Amino acid sequence: MKSEEKARQEIDILLEQAGWVVQDYYKVNLQASLGVAVREFPLKNGTADYLLFADGKPVAVVEAKPEGTTLSGVAEQSSKYIATIKESLPYITNSPPFSYETTGTETFFRDLRDPESCSRRIFAFHQPKTLLDWLLERDTLRERLKKMPPLIKTGLRDCQIEAIENLEKSLAESRPRALIQMASGGGKTYTAVSTIYRLIKFAGARRILFLVDRSNLGRQTRNEFQQFITPDDGRKFIELYNIQHLTSNTIDLVSRVCITTI
Repeated sequence: MKSEEKARQEIDILLEQAGWVVQDYYKVNLQASLGVAVREFPLKNGTADYLLFADGKPVAVVEAKPEGTTLSGVAEQSSKYIATIKESLPYITNSPPFSYETTGTETFFRDLRDPESCSRRIFAFHQPKTLLDWLLERDTLRERLKKMPPLIKTGLRDCQIEAIENLEKSLAESRPRALIQMASGGGKTYTAVSTIYRLIKFAGARRILFLVDRSNLGRQTRNEFQQFITPDDGRKFIELYNIQHLTSNTIDLVSRVCITTI
């Protein structure tokens, strides 16, 4: 079996695991499921390896490559396909904004609506409903991160202010990773809770994982959330958002913060 054929088999499995029904172009039935992934979809400027339809509308292009391919240089090819979808499918009003590049073992994702959009590594394809929900939002997470209101500094130490402001600046610049280093006793947990509150309220973060390395730290973190008074609202964090201290592999859909150990 050729490496590209093997990659396609792996990609089919990954799409199905995410809730997509995979079909061939000549046997397509967009009513078969909320999410349908159509193989080898012909477009004006070539053939998309997969075109993803959610609720009957094209939402994403998937570019498949053999294992070992450097995916960071493939994103522009996906974008070229997206640029001709509206011309290829005259009945649609907007071109799909999402693109994936994958080898079956590594997957990159890009939201073309983002300011200065770029591909980033992800661990799985998004579910059809997730992409539909994102399409309904007025702006993207990256856009909202660029419009965060000024930090209310009352009650915060200088080191906490510096940490929160620099983290938000880093996120606004589309940097996916950040490290905050604070001295012992500097109020790290309170800083984290303050940041999480702002990310949920102002950036619209759906859910945040708070990972600790010991169970007792999980309990301490939960207590910190329970005692946290929001600086702009005056209510407790737990009056506004649900916190879940995980004791099983089930996440409550209404939970905005999930605390667990490694």
